[in-house]
Amino acid sequence: MKVTLTGVSKYFGDFQVLNNIDLTINEGELFFLLGPSGCGKTTTLRIIAGFYKPESGDLSFDDKNVLDVPPYKRNVGMVFQNYALWPHMTSYDNIVYGLKVRNVPLIERVERVKKALIMVQMEDFALRYPNQLSGGQQQRIALARAIVTEPDVLLLDEPLSNLDAKLRLETRYEIKRLQSELGITSIYVTHDQEEALSMADKIAVMNKGKIEQIGSPREIYGNPNNRFVAGFIGETNFVEAEVHSQSGRGLLLNTVNGEEIFVKLTSGEYQRGQKVICSIRPENIKIVDEKPLASKGQQLYAATIETLTYYGLLEYYILVGFGNVTLNVKNFDPQSRRRKVGDKVFISFDPDDVAVFTL
Repeated sequence: MKVTLTGVSKYFGDFQVLNNIDLTINEGELFFLLGPSGCGKTTTLRIIAGFYKPESGDLSFDDKNVLDVPPYKRNVGMVFQNYALWPHMTSYDNIVYGLKVRNVPLIERVERVKKALIMVQMEDFALRYPNQLSGGQQQRIALARAIVTEPDVLLLDEPLSNLDAKLRLETRYEIKRLQSELGITSIYVTHDQEEALSMADKIAVMNKGKIEQIGSPREIYGNPNNRFVAGFIGETNFVEAEVHSQSGRGLLLNTVNGEEIFVKLTSGEYQRGQKVICSIRPENIKIVDEKPLASKGQQLYAATIETLTYYGLLEYYILVGFGNVTLNVKNFDPQSRRRKVGDKVFISFDPDDVAVFTL
């Protein structure tokens, strides 16, 4: 099922929650609505489910406008943040309920529930009540309940937010596996950037009721189209600068401390003296202990290790470069453990790895 929102706007009283939203979710896609709290992502999901009706715009499933179709006739499955399992029903009864409402014959009901339990690896927990299940197990039952009705569209509203970090990671891959196996068009709401980057086929980044950017995880992370997207998706360093000159796709910048940064652009025209801000991802910054004798074509800057934190195989450095600018750097070299706070080093980054936005 293809889902299309065209010019959708929604108000709660005088407050505009959604502002002229355009979205196309293709058949079989795992599509993420990502953004901070209050950006409108859950409202968008509830409009698709039929719980809210927008003040303007259209919503279509394939070529059929469904704005006036009630929720129970849209053939949509939903997984809620708080699981929403009936506490007085067993896992089996929670899952089978939707099939009973649809008057599915008994034999078929039993087979479909059994298949759903196997899919979520919960076949041994069919007779347990929700209070006898862990959070992760309850979430699997909620997922089984959503898919057993064979929905055309699966909606997931921050389904992992109540789980601990390890369980969240495990369940993340289970959802991705199931969605891929079933091929259901799925729309997933989250504010967790890591969740979206690791799972999504496509992401819509939302902010203040608008869509800032739509693209694959690689496109969104590697080529953010504005400062908000760059700062919200993953970690980045922002460095203010001024345009010195532009030649074709090459841009020469001066930082506030007079350091020069050379950037390769994919698009855009800039004027001399224009104020800009650079985004440099922590993992794109390299560290060397000594300045090479020959550094042709390489941008090298003196820096001091200010803070060092160890996370398993990763070491995070906070470096002072460009005079008084503090940069966050991720270094993957296990040999770098010999470095310590206060060490003088040099940093470099590729001109292709710098995104530039106007101020």
